[in-house]
Amino acid sequence: MPQVEITIGGRSFEVACQDGEEHFLRTASALLDEEAQHLSNQIGRMPEARMLLMSGLMLADRTAGIAERLQEAERALAHVQAQLSDMQSRPPERVEVPVIPAEVTDSLAEIAARAESLADDLDGNV
Repeated sequence: MPQVEITIGGRSFEVACQDGEEHFLRTASALLDEEAQHLSNQIGRMPEARMLLMSGLMLADRTAGIAERLQEAERALAHVQAQLSDMQSRPPERVEVPVIPAEVTDSLAEIAARAESLADDLDGNV
C-alpha cells in the first residue's frame, strides 16, 4: 500500500492509499489545502485538528452547493427531455401555405413571356 506525503495548511502528513489511487489522494488533499490556506489567511495559526475540521466543513459546504446545482440541472434536463419526447411522439403540425391567386400566376407567366420575347429581339439585333 503506497504512502503519499501530502501538505495541508502548511503541515505535512503521510497517508496510505490503494495502488493507483495516489493521484486522487493528491487532488483531494489539494482541495483541502486550498481551504486550509484560506482559513490560515483569515484566522491565522490554529490547532491542527481545528484547521482540518474547519477546512473539511468548508469543503463539504462547497460540495453540498455543487450537489444542489447538479440536482437542479438534472431536473431541468429531465424536463427538457420530457418535452422533446412529447414533441417527437406528436404528429407533425400541418402547415398551410397560402395559395397564389390564378390572376397573379397568369400575370407572372405573361411577364416571363414578354421578357423572353425581348431577349429574342435583342439576340436578333446583335
